Amino acid sequence: MSTLFNKTDRPFIIAEMSGNHNQSLERALSIVEAAAASGVQALKIQTYTADTMTLDINEGEFFISDPSSLWYGQSLYKLYQQAYTPWEWHEPIFKRCKELGIIGFSTPFDDTAVDFLETLDVPFYKIASFEMTDHTLVKKVAQTGKPIIVSTGMATVSEIDEMVRLAKANGCPEIVLLKCTSTYPAKPESSNLATIPHMRELFNCEIGLSDHTLGIGVAVASVALGARVIEKHFTLSRAEGGVDSAFSLEPAEMKMLVEESERAWQSIGSIHYGVTAGEKLEGRRSLYVGTDMKKGDVFTKDNVRIIRPGSGLEPKYYDLVLGRTAVKDIKVGTPISWDLL
Repeated sequence: MSTLFNKTDRPFIIAEMSGNHNQSLERALSIVEAAAASGVQALKIQTYTADTMTLDINEGEFFISDPSSLWYGQSLYKLYQQAYTPWEWHEPIFKRCKELGIIGFSTPFDDTAVDFLETLDVPFYKIASFEMTDHTLVKKVAQTGKPIIVSTGMATVSEIDEMVRLAKANGCPEIVLLKCTSTYPAKPESSNLATIPHMRELFNCEIGLSDHTLGIGVAVASVALGARVIEKHFTLSRAEGGVDSAFSLEPAEMKMLVEESERAWQSIGSIHYGVTAGEKLEGRRSLYVGTDMKKGDVFTKDNVRIIRPGSGLEPKYYDLVLGRTAVKDIKVGTPISWDLL
């Protein structure tokens, strides 16, 4: 079982900065501060350059021509130039995270990024959905000997199995798989959260959610199905723009996610029937004497009431009480018990 994220801890919430810093280090540090204030446990960035991601070509499959895409009309190269986090920013970002008591870490996209992040002593790594089939990268990250969080958007069971086996064979001590839908934004009906317990059973590891839907409903629901880690993109303000701002949470929303996911986790509990702490049987109905009675009087529908509170015999004994006689004088409002019959 997980050593990083276990059942005794509240859900582990990761704020994903991505490119929402809008190429401003000051804004990046402000995002860190807002994330920490919202109560998340970690903040994640991404480590790449446009040149390590793609080729500088402005046509064909290197150009985003789908009108439904958030990034329509841009080349991949230009998009990554706009979104990347300068490597010289990593150290001050991680330093600010540490000062504020949250974990700073990153998603590397090639071997050079892993080598660089190792110089900063990150505690664990994230592998993105699109890179989880890059076995060269998976092996490189696994060989650091650190835990890996992996998004699994689009991956088949066999692809996930290959990746998990490869990572373990190369020294990865722990893998956390994130259910993910790789559309931006994603629709709730495409989230298929029922996969979460199935993934845990198949791969015997902790499961979480990398959530690209709008709002917090899907993420909170995932906790009830066993998600231990939730990753959501984060920005200071969607109105100020940014490559991922359209599907990113703002500070007040992230704070709500932290609070509501913890409530969802607390509510799971264990299988239980009957009275729980705080519940009182007095709220139930029971049998009471409805009029003053003398010794020897017969209990009838006129003097036996089924009312609240619940201090008398249960209503299921109503027919057994009717026709019996009182063993002593009984005052109205007395709960009926067997010793009165």
